[in-house]
Amino acid sequence: MNTSKKTARIGGFLFLILIVCGVFAEFYVRRKIIVHGDPVATGNNIITNQWLFQLGIISDLIMSTVFFFFAMVLYFLFKPVNIKLAQVMVLCVVIAVSILCVNTLNQVAALLLMSGEGYLKVFEKNQLQGLVTFFLQLHSKGYAIGQIFYGLYLFPLGYLVYKSGFLPKIIGVFLMLGCVGDLISFFTTFLFPGNNSIILQNITVPADMGEISLCLWLLLTEVKIPEMKS
Repeated sequence: MNTSKKTARIGGFLFLILIVCGVFAEFYVRRKIIVHGDPVATGNNIITNQWLFQLGIISDLIMSTVFFFFAMVLYFLFKPVNIKLAQVMVLCVVIAVSILCVNTLNQVAALLLMSGEGYLKVFEKNQLQGLVTFFLQLHSKGYAIGQIFYGLYLFPLGYLVYKSGFLPKIIGVFLMLGCVGDLISFFTTFLFPGNNSIILQNITVPADMGEISLCLWLLLTEVKIPEMKS
């Protein structure tokens, strides 16, 4: 297998891991444990499913770590296209990963509050449950903040895909539209938090389509990367 094909396969495999970890943590762990509007049920779920909650935290950290290495692979794939844009893309990912890793501490805080440690006896049980909900809400908002740079990484990536000549242009278009969708999602999260319109619920679909398509293309097709111009 030539170097460019191997690099593409590694990139596709890394992104597949990223997707699996992210979906597991968000759609299986948190949606099973967090009961919106019910701090008591949420606190009890963390106690009952402590191992699962911890596994969700680990999955989030694996996702963030893999995202960093995925960006490195993308850099080597796209630096022949435009090295400066590839560097901007990596910078956006590094900032997003930093935010996501620090934000994970909010989940750790929720876990510690339900740990039953002696120093927590100064709090009433209902106070601890309220604090758990507070930190989980903080985690949700922190995730939205990380979406700024996650969205911004999609635009240079989409442009690089579009201009590459070795990947379908339509994937690049979806990725660039995904940048716009993610940024709109960020602003509406903080400016219109109660808005549940169908459009806003599906505003990140172009990003999902672009990234999944890119993942499959890197995994299943032969990518021939041109030589870098001197």
